[in-house]
Amino acid sequence: MIKKVVKKYRIEDLSSIREDLAYWLSTSYEERISAVAYLRRQYQGNTTRLQRSARVIQLIQPDRSKP
Repeated sequence: MIKKVVKKYRIEDLSSIREDLAYWLSTSYEERISAVAYLRRQYQGNTTRLQRSARVIQLIQPDRSKP
């Protein structure tokens, strides 16, 4: 069995997280959006639109004639 491990840290104790947060808060929203778009292009390829997907799920109705 695989156990889930959760570690909690106070944000004040982790200087790298604090530095990252300070950096992103110091940038403009245009720069943040540009960074997200860059990461999305790296992950999904150079598409101009997000990929759409749809899934059709058939609901099985319960048999109400049985007690």
